[in-house]
Amino acid sequence: MIKPEPLKKGDKIAIVSLSKGLLGMPFCKHELEIGIKRLQEFGLEPVIMPNALKDLKYLEEHPEQRAADLKQAFIDPSIKAIITAIGGDDTYKLIPYLMEDQEFKEAVRKQPKIFTGFSDTTNNHLMLNKLGLSTFYGPCLLIDLAELDIKMLPYTQEYFKKFFKEEDSFEITSSPTWYSDRESYDVSELGKPRIAHKETHGFETLNGKGIVTGKLYGGCIESIYDALTGAKYEEEPSVYKKYQIFPTKEEWQEKILFLETSEERPTKELLETMLIELKNKGILSLVKGIIVGKPVDEVYYEEYKEVYKKIFADLTTPVMYNINFGHSVPRCILPYDAETIVDYDNKKIIVNEPIFNRSKKEKIKK
Repeated sequence: MIKPEPLKKGDKIAIVSLSKGLLGMPFCKHELEIGIKRLQEFGLEPVIMPNALKDLKYLEEHPEQRAADLKQAFIDPSIKAIITAIGGDDTYKLIPYLMEDQEFKEAVRKQPKIFTGFSDTTNNHLMLNKLGLSTFYGPCLLIDLAELDIKMLPYTQEYFKKFFKEEDSFEITSSPTWYSDRESYDVSELGKPRIAHKETHGFETLNGKGIVTGKLYGGCIESIYDALTGAKYEEEPSVYKKYQIFPTKEEWQEKILFLETSEERPTKELLETMLIELKNKGILSLVKGIIVGKPVDEVYYEEYKEVYKKIFADLTTPVMYNINFGHSVPRCILPYDAETIVDYDNKKIIVNEPIFNRSKKEKIKK
């Protein structure tokens, strides 16, 4: 896989709206200001791409402009990282514009950059993964950098700081605290802390045992399910098929699959339907292991556990549950295709290789 270089102070970071056009809406103005300020506090120079502040209706009707922003961010050699504003539900519509664009594909390969986001950004991740770039299922601008409290959530900030570090490996640990989703994100919430809860479960192994080593791959299960079935957009599976976005059978066998559920809090029946689809496709038996994100607000926490146990009862694939990534806060970063060790017996997750290209200085030393 192609890896970007770590960030350093003074680097430019592009802000893109690849799905839902919330960032430019008047009711999000205070969040945009906070997000920009926090990026600046990290020593970064935010660059808002041309269409990122267009309104909901415009961006919904113009996926080609969303795609144009991502292309421009990759082509611009001064930009070193790209952060998504937020998710949505139709990001797959960017794929044809970008996969048919040779200039874009060449820029991704020759000018790799940190790319971070979650939720329906899953579609962007999987497309970029197909092009050979290792991206990060991690923080977005409106939820994480624009946290309305006086500071970012400590756990999320700790993992965001890894974008600046050259490490041989790092551990994904269980956050000692998790937080409720806010009922409102309006100006009246400025400076107010989220409702905090002590973590009482930690990582839980639901199926299988042992230690596996594989390459991280996955995302929001609703987005993956839609791409497989066309449940939301009929033409979506044909887009994935045309550009061969999903891994081959041989490639699935190398993966540790990460899955998480969205803020829509799907019912246990819907979760079961989605997992059955993955099972019927052979994916759940092909991969080396599964890690599952904490459900938002721990809604359906026990119910989801039972669904996973039921679906995997006749499989040996190990499953670890309640990991801090995806829609639940706080969140870590998961680097796509990074070699990762998951110890299902001792409930440990280690990203076991550098997630960035070594700096030129480091290469000279060697």
